[in-house]
Amino acid sequence: MTAVSREALLDVYRRLYAAYGPQGWWPGGSPFEVVVGAILTQAAAWTNVEKAIDNLKAAGVLSPRGILETPVDDLARLVYPAGYYNAKARKLKAFVEMLFERHDGELDRLFALPLTELRRELLTTHGIGPETADAVMLYAAGQPCFVIDAYTRRVFGRLGLAPARDDYGSWQRMFEEALPPDVALYNEYHALIDRHAKALCRKDPLCPQCFLREVCPTGRRGAS
Repeated sequence: MTAVSREALLDVYRRLYAAYGPQGWWPGGSPFEVVVGAILTQAAAWTNVEKAIDNLKAAGVLSPRGILETPVDDLARLVYPAGYYNAKARKLKAFVEMLFERHDGELDRLFALPLTELRRELLTTHGIGPETADAVMLYAAGQPCFVIDAYTRRVFGRLGLAPARDDYGSWQRMFEEALPPDVALYNEYHALIDRHAKALCRKDPLCPQCFLREVCPTGRRGAS
């Protein structure tokens, strides 16, 4: 990464923050709730994830032990609002089974692993891919991992700030090599990117209304 690209990423961050303000991510009452939310939000709107989490709370099973001891069919019914409920129930089960088998059911013990070991542990757990693993690491474990999602690719692809290779690792390195390893910055930046992608940089972008268009080649073309 060059100083120019570093400044470009920080400039975009400042503009997003000035427009939208702090986002207060990740919504969740505890680190374990954040983990559950990160798994349930795969291919789901957050409003539906909240309904599923409320069901788990009402049933008194929103804990590692609670999910471990809940039959998978019952768990699927509870997380039904989040969609793909059978698959997500199995993913939640796989996570807590890993937690008990390797870390005595203690989330703090899992999160105490060195960053590379923690990420490897998550990625070898059924149903957890790079985006979910990094969301868990950033928002639940407080580790500096920049989360890459489809919104990040969309917004920065249009801005002309993209790695040579379009894969998860290359996108993540672009941000992590340019920005300081700051958990608060990564947290806020990811949240702001998602906010902007939903508000203006949509699948069909609203370029004439976009405050980034002066630094966005796609925006300038769209506004004209």
